[in-house]
Amino acid sequence: MKRLLAGLALAVGLVVYLAPAVAVQPDEVLKDPVLEARARALSAELRCLVCQNQSIDDSDAPLARDLRLLLRDRLTKGDSDRQVMDFIVARYGEFVLLRPRFAPHTFILWLSAPVILLFASIGIFVAGRRRWRNPDTTPPLSAAEKRKLKMLLD
Repeated sequence: MKRLLAGLALAVGLVVYLAPAVAVQPDEVLKDPVLEARARALSAELRCLVCQNQSIDDSDAPLARDLRLLLRDRLTKGDSDRQVMDFIVARYGEFVLLRPRFAPHTFILWLSAPVILLFASIGIFVAGRRRWRNPDTTPPLSAAEKRKLKMLLD
C-alpha cells in the first residue's frame, strides 16, 4: 500500500513538474485564432521580468499579465511581429528577450561558449597526446624494491 501511494505521489509530482504551465487567462485570449497563435508565439519569446526564467506565457506574475495584454493590444492594432517585439524591447530593454539578439554588444554572450569549448577541446587533445606519447612515466622497481615486494606478497 505504501509503495502504491509513493508511486502515485511520484507520478503526480512528475506530471506537475513536467507539464507546461500556461498562465494565459481566458479573458486574455483573442477571438481571432490567427492573432492568438501569433500572440502565443511572441509571448514564448519574452521573459517574465519578475520570474526571469519563464516566458510571460508561463508566468502568473501581474507584470507578465500586463505584458501579455500589451502584446495582444499591439497585435490587434495591426502591428507586425517585428514591430511588437521592437516596441516591447524599446520599453523594457533587451533583457526581456529569452534569446538575446546577435549584436555587437552581445558578442561575448554568444561567442563565449564556443570559444570555451574550443579551448577545452584543445586542452583535452594536448593532454591526451602527451599521455599517449609517454604512457608510463613511472620508473621501474629497483632490485631492493622487488625483493621487498616479493617478501610482502609471500
